[in-house]
Amino acid sequence: MTKMELIDKVAKQFGLTKKEAEAAVNAIFSSISEALDKGDKVELRGFGVFRVRSKRARKGRNPRTGETIDVPAKLVPYFKPSKELKRALNMKHG
Repeated sequence: MTKMELIDKVAKQFGLTKKEAEAAVNAIFSSISEALDKGDKVELRGFGVFRVRSKRARKGRNPRTGETIDVPAKLVPYFKPSKELKRALNMKHG
């Protein structure tokens, strides 16, 4: 599902214009991003948890030249689905 498909679905489900639905979806995404940027976790009960993990610095290899390079430490977003979400997916596909 793309962001536009999500906006269309929200607009239809709640009787909103596409502009209103887009503003709502953007506000949700923005709030999640801001919380993660501050180092907070975002827990959506029944769906999952978004949090930030740190990756340590490491040695890497340039695949073209074979040269060893230093890969700096970085922060990466991480999502852990809830038990309810996992159960729902497995009931439909398992």
